[in-house]
Amino acid sequence: MELRLYDTLSREKRTFVPLDANNVRMYVCGPTVYDFAHIGNARPVIVFDVLFRLLRHLYGEAHVKYVRNITDVDDKINDRAARDFPGLPLNEAIRKVTEQTGKQFHADVDALGALRPSVEPRATEHIGEMREIIERLVAGGFAYVAEDHVLFSPQAMNAANSTLPRYGALSKRSLDEMIAGARVDVAPYKRDATDFVLWKPSKPGEPSWPSPAGIAAPGRPGWHVECSAMAWKHLGEYFDIHGGGIDLVFPHHENEVAQTCCAFHQERMANYWMHNGFLQVEGEKMSKSLGNFVTIHELLADWPGEVLRLNMLKTHYHSPIDWTMKSLEESARTLDDWYRAAADVEPGKPAASVLEPLLDDLNTPLAIAALHGLRGSDVNGLAASLRLLGFLSESAAQWEGRKQQASGVDAKDVERLISERTAARARKDFKESDRIRDELAAMGVTIKDSKDGTTWEIAR
Repeated sequence: MELRLYDTLSREKRTFVPLDANNVRMYVCGPTVYDFAHIGNARPVIVFDVLFRLLRHLYGEAHVKYVRNITDVDDKINDRAARDFPGLPLNEAIRKVTEQTGKQFHADVDALGALRPSVEPRATEHIGEMREIIERLVAGGFAYVAEDHVLFSPQAMNAANSTLPRYGALSKRSLDEMIAGARVDVAPYKRDATDFVLWKPSKPGEPSWPSPAGIAAPGRPGWHVECSAMAWKHLGEYFDIHGGGIDLVFPHHENEVAQTCCAFHQERMANYWMHNGFLQVEGEKMSKSLGNFVTIHELLADWPGEVLRLNMLKTHYHSPIDWTMKSLEESARTLDDWYRAAADVEPGKPAASVLEPLLDDLNTPLAIAALHGLRGSDVNGLAASLRLLGFLSESAAQWEGRKQQASGVDAKDVERLISERTAARARKDFKESDRIRDELAAMGVTIKDSKDGTTWEIAR
C-alpha cells in the first residue's frame, strides 16, 4: 500500500515519495499566540496530527520530523499586551502574554489528543535566520530597501531567467488577480502594488532587532519571512510536506514559496502542499458578530477532547466542515460505544480496512466507517486502529467516570436505584420499576436491560 496526498500546487493526488525515507520532514503553520485558539484553529492541528501519526506508522517514529511554529511577534500580541499590562514596559508585557497564551494553546491541543510536534520553534528565536534570508534576497535582486523597509518584488521573481517557480503558481493567480483580490498595503515607497514587506521599522516601545541590508534603524520582521526562516532552520531548503489552512494559500504560503525559492535558488520549497478546508458553525461562517465564535477551551468545558477530535475527522480534511451540536452529540455516542468495546482490549495491528482509506489522502470518513465495521468482527484491530487515530487515551472506567463527574451523577446512587429496580421487577412490581427508571432518566442516566443484567450510562 502506498500513501497518496492531494498537492495544492499540482492540483492532483500524488503518490508520496519522501526525499529521504530516513528523514521525512513536515512543516505546518502554527498559532499566533495572542488569545485562546478558536475551533477553526483546531482543524489543522488535528488533521496534521493524523498525518504525523500515519507517517510515523509507515516510516518509524525516529524517521519523521514534524515542525509547527509559534508566532510570538505580531501586532495583535502587541495590542493585547498593552491592554492587559498597561503598567509594564511593552516587551515585558508581550512576554507575559505569549507565555500565558502559549500554555493555553498547549493545554487545549493536548486535550484534543494531538501529539506534540518534534520541534516547536518560536519566531523570536529565529531573527538571525530571517535576516540572512533577507540579505540573500536583496543581494539577488529580489528585494529592495525603501524608507527603512525591505520589500520583496514578485515582478523581479517572475522576470528572473531561471528555474524559479512563477509567483502565483501555488494559488493559481496572476499578479493582476492578486492585486484585485488582496488587501494590499498602499505605500509611496513601494515600487509595485504586489510588493510585500520582509522587514519594517519598529514603532517606539515595540519589539525590535538590528535591521538587515544596512538599515540603521532597528526593526522587526514581516509575517511571511518568519515561517520561511523557521522551516529552513529545522527542515532545510527543500523538504517533504508543508501544511496549513486553505486561508493561508494566499498570500502567506505564496510568499513563503517566493522567499525561500529565491533565497536558495530552489525550484520548490516543499514537495507537497496540503491545505485543510474552512470551518462553519451551524451552517454559518464563524464570527464574533454572529455570536457563534467558539474557542477550543470553551468546548472542552462541555465535551471531552476526543469528541471534538472525532467530530472534526468525520469530514474529509479537504472539504468544508459544518460544526453542529447534533454532530457533537453523535460523536459522543460513538466514542462511548468504542470505549466500552475496545478501551481495555489488548490492541493488535491497525486494520487494513482503516489504513487503506487513510493512505488515500487521509480519507478519515471512510476510515471511521471501517471502524464501525470492526466493532463486532475484530475488536483488537479496532483498538489498534483507534489508537493510531489518536483515540482511547484512557480506560473505559476513566472515560465513564469523567462523564459522571461532568454530569454530577453519583455512581453509588445509580447502582442503588438499579438494585431497587431489579428487586421490584423480580417481585413483578412494574409500577415501581417504571418509577425508578423514570427517576434515573431524570438524572440523565440511560439503562439497558439484557440477559446478563442491567447496564447504565450517562445520556449525552
